[in-house]
Amino acid sequence: MNAAPIKKYTPEIDPNRGRGLTEYVARFVVETNYEDLPDELIKLGKKSILDGLGLALSGSVAKSGELIRAYLHSLHLAGNTTVIGNDLKVPSRFAAFANGIGIHADDYDDTQLAVGKDRVYGLLTHPTAPALPAALAVAEADGLSGREMMLAYHLGVEVECKISEAISPRHYQHGFHSTATCGTFAAACAAAKLRNFDAETVQRALAISGSQSAGLRENFGSMTKPFHAGRSSESGVIAAELAALGWSATDQILEAPRGFFQAHGGGYDVASIEGKLGYPWTFLNPGVSIKPHPSGSLTHPGMTEMLRLINGHNITADQIDSVAVGTNHNMPNALIHHRPVNELQAKFSMEFCMAILLLDGRGGLPEFTDEVVNRPDVKAMIERVHFGVHPEAEAAGYDKMTTIIDIKLKDGQTISGRADFGKGSPQNPMSYDEVADKFRECATFAKWPNAKTEAIVKCVQDLDAVPRVSELTSLLVP
Repeated sequence: MNAAPIKKYTPEIDPNRGRGLTEYVARFVVETNYEDLPDELIKLGKKSILDGLGLALSGSVAKSGELIRAYLHSLHLAGNTTVIGNDLKVPSRFAAFANGIGIHADDYDDTQLAVGKDRVYGLLTHPTAPALPAALAVAEADGLSGREMMLAYHLGVEVECKISEAISPRHYQHGFHSTATCGTFAAACAAAKLRNFDAETVQRALAISGSQSAGLRENFGSMTKPFHAGRSSESGVIAAELAALGWSATDQILEAPRGFFQAHGGGYDVASIEGKLGYPWTFLNPGVSIKPHPSGSLTHPGMTEMLRLINGHNITADQIDSVAVGTNHNMPNALIHHRPVNELQAKFSMEFCMAILLLDGRGGLPEFTDEVVNRPDVKAMIERVHFGVHPEAEAAGYDKMTTIIDIKLKDGQTISGRADFGKGSPQNPMSYDEVADKFRECATFAKWPNAKTEAIVKCVQDLDAVPRVSELTSLLVP
């Protein structure tokens, strides 16, 4: 295997290294206008925004959605911003919290790809889950337009992604959930832009959000994983609200020897962020993946390839003797539930993801339920799926999600396939119409009225012409 070039993330701590980096981020937020966004960027952003709204709808009927509604009701809040999927109106920070949880509840939301080859899996954050709820809540509360909301969303996503790209990979490898930690900066930037902060105030908002940055991967496979996304979005809104009041904070939260990069990662690659915001926009290169299945991204190349093999060879469940699925050694470290007993564990189970496709021919929201996971035929098929390390996948490098499948049939035939990326990745993207179909699936799952569903699809497509974001959010409540 060719070793990836190793960047030096941990030089001697130099107080002058990266000096002015937080100010650079703040000026990017302040000085970037809607007219600076390339047309292709706007198109890609609309797909992820529509995707996020659909996931908030489906997330609203998840068990976590029920618990969040009960929690918000218990607080007796009064506000003017929308909790998607129900008739609650709350202050903007709580709308960001609830909607961030909803978007990430089914682990069905978009995923940033990495530039650096030392990034395990080639993945970094879920960019939309922290950024969109904050932008949507503040824009709705302040009566702002679709264009203003989209600009704030793109700035938040870009800052989040570049921060995640820059921090030492040990940040994620040692247990931090980057969607939670880097997502706080996304939400803070989005809220700061919508509130028209100057650069100094943006710097303070970033510093306040940085001190709230948290989230541990040990909670993957539980409700606390989507809690991370909601809390990071809320934290960014809180940071902006306090900064607006004059709350004091450092002006160098990112680069300081005791700042975010050093404390959370033990170092960072300054060249991955300095001068790189918008050059290129992450949405454009290396891109963002939209998920076709409500499971961990690491399952998607295998699921895409399994569906191709099933359809191409007319494979039926009763033909299966066994299935071998091989990846690099990092992937089983995340796909840890080999015998899942509930829907949250199934999202991080390669065995379940393969089994449900072989049995039902699809893996959407209706398939990722406790009832389906515990079906006798599903449990029996899971026993036939063997997931482990494959030398070919290991040699392909850790920046890919190379997945090799060997299906052994009862007649002795073996059908094999390999995929490095799944459907929805920049290499195999979804069109706006395909994302709209996914949105419809989410809306149907939430029993959303068809007329509102179609109106939302149209509204997001024309979001740059919407004078008030409330025109969109009005379609997201009963």
